[in-house]
Amino acid sequence: MRILQTNGWEDYELLDSGEGYRLERFGEYTIAKPDPQAIWQRGLPISVWKKADATFEKEGWVRRTDVPEKWLVHYKKISFYTKLTPFKHTGVFPEQHLHWDFISHAITQSKREVKVLNLFAYTGIASLIAAFAGAEVTHVDASRPAIGWARENQEASKLADKPIRWILDDVVRFVEKEVRRGNTYEGIIMDPPVYGHGPGGELWDFPKNFPELVKLCSQLLSDKPLFVIVNAYAISASSIMLENVLRDHLTKGKVEVGELAIQESSGKRLLSTGIFARWSAE
Repeated sequence: MRILQTNGWEDYELLDSGEGYRLERFGEYTIAKPDPQAIWQRGLPISVWKKADATFEKEGWVRRTDVPEKWLVHYKKISFYTKLTPFKHTGVFPEQHLHWDFISHAITQSKREVKVLNLFAYTGIASLIAAFAGAEVTHVDASRPAIGWARENQEASKLADKPIRWILDDVVRFVEKEVRRGNTYEGIIMDPPVYGHGPGGELWDFPKNFPELVKLCSQLLSDKPLFVIVNAYAISASSIMLENVLRDHLTKGKVEVGELAIQESSGKRLLSTGIFARWSAE
């Protein structure tokens, strides 16, 4: 078990954290939003926090400057929109660039045709990273607005000509259909929530459905697979749980598990952002 940590990148940095909040910079704008695990003291003076362009409070986002509804952020050759959503999220999980780099490297180094399945794919940055690296991507999410946002990101990245299938469906139901069709993939990415609903009212319950989904996904891997990546946020469990479930169904290859974390630019403290498991063929 290990910690994959980042110090941020050109268009993102974690400035500070503490007292239930994190202070971040996305491009040219600084925002403060809740983070319930940041129960330690803030490292920067409150005067710095008060200069944030927007802060998420009980009534929602409070803007102190003319911060727009959405603005472009860039990671290497990929561009995507950051938005101040009513649910405090911004459509970007910046620590995920550690997986984006892994995905890009695996695809480009394979030097062959690669198909990638991205489940619970949200705003699609991992889909765009995989497509830019040369993969044929199937992007699946149960939220029509999320898929719309992902397609905006595709246009912003000038990747409209890349082979990406946008699928609005319940993830488990779609994977079951793919197994019956006999389709296979070299890479699978998933970011399952604790609870959720499919577009037809289907229920997702992580403890109940996650092992079933991993079993189904193991049947979708091609004869020459590259990777399976699982991210988990707001789940009261350890990365060891992810490892045990993956090893139930992916008996060969290597499993790496741990936490994703961001280092504050104002100090050396780490903020854990979630757990992950990463399987790769040896």
